[in-house]
Amino acid sequence: MTSANLRKAMKTYIQNLREKVGTDLLLCPGVAAVIHNAEGQILLQEKASGEGWSLPAGAIELGEPPEEAIMREVMEETGFPVLIDRILGVFGGKEFRYTYPNGDQVEYVVTLFRCRIVGAQKPILDGETKSLRYFSDADMPPLALPYPRSLLFGR
Repeated sequence: MTSANLRKAMKTYIQNLREKVGTDLLLCPGVAAVIHNAEGQILLQEKASGEGWSLPAGAIELGEPPEEAIMREVMEETGFPVLIDRILGVFGGKEFRYTYPNGDQVEYVVTLFRCRIVGAQKPILDGETKSLRYFSDADMPPLALPYPRSLLFGR
């Protein structure tokens, strides 16, 4: 069994914590990707849960470096292999609190990476992803977390 399959077979760190604390607020380290196409539009993921649109993003697992976490999350949620260009910023605090539809509360500390797609570009939608789409600054829907638009669009 590969380490990726083993990780999926095991409960995640967050799932284990949730069994102990229920839906109470958790501080959670996460990663998010800013990915642009040739026209400068940003790639967003529409959540299958009805939460709306977000950057490709997710939690960092125990023992996982943030750089590996963002590459894993983008691949899992989009099917796109990426390389990291640079860190755009680290965000957190009350503005980065979120309550999921099931009532789970989190306060994220997010490392925001600028990434670029490399290799085969075949979107694979997982159970978390309803659709993927590129948006311009003018037509981008609201996101659950308040990333600075100036960083999202490189102004």
